[in-house]
Amino acid sequence: MLPSIFGENLFDDWFDESFGMLPEWGSRNPLYGKHAKNLMKTDVRETEDSYELDIDLPGFKKDEINVDLQDGYLTISAAKGLDKDEKDKKGKYIRQERYAGACSRSFYVGDVQPEDVSASYEDGILKLSMPKQAKKELPKSTSIAIG
Repeated sequence: MLPSIFGENLFDDWFDESFGMLPEWGSRNPLYGKHAKNLMKTDVRETEDSYELDIDLPGFKKDEINVDLQDGYLTISAAKGLDKDEKDKKGKYIRQERYAGACSRSFYVGDVQPEDVSASYEDGILKLSMPKQAKKELPKSTSIAIG
């Protein structure tokens, strides 16, 4: 077993997925570090007449989350800022892992109106519900005479 300091493995930076060969794959996200790939995990559930999305956004406040629907794309974005005012705090940081930053994710939902989408945020989970679109019937094929 390798030694672990503050919950991270001593060799994480050397033996990540890219082995240092492709820096863009192994780079650290300033908001959530190497664990950024676990951010905004989403479950999409289909019911009889709607689609339900559950999106994990732990640590965010309701006013730090924005949901936008434009041109058939539903975009969820969250921005986090940290209080950098050091005047009232005593002591010094030994290790500081929390940073300011933003993340977003988009889904194509088609022709849905913003007033038809309902959203709630509780316990770090954003819940969205939107109605299914009525299936459009394709026109029956008709023969066209070639002249």
